[in-house]
Amino acid sequence: MDFWPYLLLASLEGAVMAAVLALTALGLSLVFGVMRVVNVAHGEFFMLGAVLAWWFSSVSTQWFGISPALAFTVAFIMSPLVTAAVALVADRLVLKRLNYQPEATIVATIGILYIIQQLALTFYGPDARPVVAPFSYRVQLPWFGYSGYKLFVIAAAVFLLGLVWFLLSRTRAGLLMRATQQDYETAQAFGIPVSRVYAGVFAFGAMLAAMAAVLIVPIQQAHYLMGLDPLLLSFIVVIIGGLGSLRGTLIAALLIGMSDGIISVFFSPTLAKILATTLVAMVLVFRPQGLFGDRPQ
Repeated sequence: MDFWPYLLLASLEGAVMAAVLALTALGLSLVFGVMRVVNVAHGEFFMLGAVLAWWFSSVSTQWFGISPALAFTVAFIMSPLVTAAVALVADRLVLKRLNYQPEATIVATIGILYIIQQLALTFYGPDARPVVAPFSYRVQLPWFGYSGYKLFVIAAAVFLLGLVWFLLSRTRAGLLMRATQQDYETAQAFGIPVSRVYAGVFAFGAMLAAMAAVLIVPIQQAHYLMGLDPLLLSFIVVIIGGLGSLRGTLIAALLIGMSDGIISVFFSPTLAKILATTLVAMVLVFRPQGLFGDRPQ
């Protein structure tokens, strides 16, 4: 008799995780798909977005006395922009100088990871700090009340994913990204500024991670070490979905998020992580390119 309320709660929690994970993993997959760069610092851009969200919301509330809803709006606009600017500087100063060589960029992004992490520790501190949600409304469901903000996170993530799809498929910027992804040498021969496209994609991937962090930080507190789990889960998602496959990334994020939420509620979070890792191992053994990735030529 108590099964259905637990199933509904687990599904909602899984949907929240899937929504945030889809945004985060999409940025990682987009960077690899266009640039062929495995961005190991992606989780730290997530963390940076959360830390900046706390700073912008705190400054807006304490210095200017505005409402939590308006402070959250300021954080949601400014944090991804600042994170994208940091990623743009990292691309210009580091990745471009390495000519985006796969092996070198892996080592370089590991270095960027530690730099961002230590800067956050130095200026933000070791303590976890909460960000006040823009509203605290609860939606009454048949068996229990549920956080209206968590439902907002799902809706906002779906809206943002729709905007990303529109950008990639219906705009000139998306056309340049797709052309560069298909063959960067031919794209360069036709006058496409490949280095600018790479810089924009790297900054855009970091911005998506920061947006996901701003959405989740009222639920999870901001901490300078919070980038590890999003990075690992994002890698799990893109490996299962297929490196560079945006459709596969979204489907894998939904699969991992929903299964993690349901298994965590009915069994344990540890079992959910074990099953996700097992699924990655099976994909690597039987379909190394991922469920939706292109077969190697």
